[in-house]
Amino acid sequence: MEAHYTYLTSLGIHDANTQKMLTAAAFGLALLVIGAQSARVLSRRRGARGAHEAAIPEEKITISGVFDFFIESFVSFQDSILGKENRKYLPVTGTVFLYVLVLNIMGLIPGVPAATTSVWTTVPVAIFIFISFNYFGIKEHGVVHYFKHFLGPVWWLAWFILPLELFGTVLRILTLNLRLYWNISADHLVLGIFTDLVPYVVPVIFLALGTFVCFMQAFVPTVLTMIYIMLATSHEEGAEHQHNH
Repeated sequence: MEAHYTYLTSLGIHDANTQKMLTAAAFGLALLVIGAQSARVLSRRRGARGAHEAAIPEEKITISGVFDFFIESFVSFQDSILGKENRKYLPVTGTVFLYVLVLNIMGLIPGVPAATTSVWTTVPVAIFIFISFNYFGIKEHGVVHYFKHFLGPVWWLAWFILPLELFGTVLRILTLNLRLYWNISADHLVLGIFTDLVPYVVPVIFLALGTFVCFMQAFVPTVLTMIYIMLATSHEEGAEHQHNH
């Protein structure tokens, strides 16, 4: 299949995977810079107005007010899964959602490589999630106790349960990658086909649908990240309740 023209093609970079990796790195760096700058602005605002007054929303609709609304909604949603006491995991879950969402949305813009349609960008996201929830589980329980739950409740079946538990946990990398890669790839393929066939009006419909898909495909791995963190950090006395839930 012939590669579509992107802004990196004019720079002499023609390999599709290289374009997608560079795009993912560029937007990731941009998000870091924007986040750091936003934190400084918020810190100065709190210093000038006080923490209480800085938390009061503006009377008019502003860009910062819109972002505050979405952030508050995201925090409330995570609270419904992990509880308010676990807001310490917001930097990870928020990063996954925002990063994947931005890459998905940017991929809809003509001339911008669809970064999340390459395993070279989706697999690192899956590995980041995998490392994060295991790290939190170890931090919460300790190395020995955390890995003890892989042995199962019956000691004489540990030889059978251990490989299954380890395989199922590692398999999450593959499932996270496939959910993101294939759904976004299919969405961009359909959009590209209809854009080539009918370049006017019709693509707008699929662009709107693609935007919805981009949001959902950022939402799904974020929810799975929350669930994996909950399973990794839950204590035995609450495990049965969480499993039933």
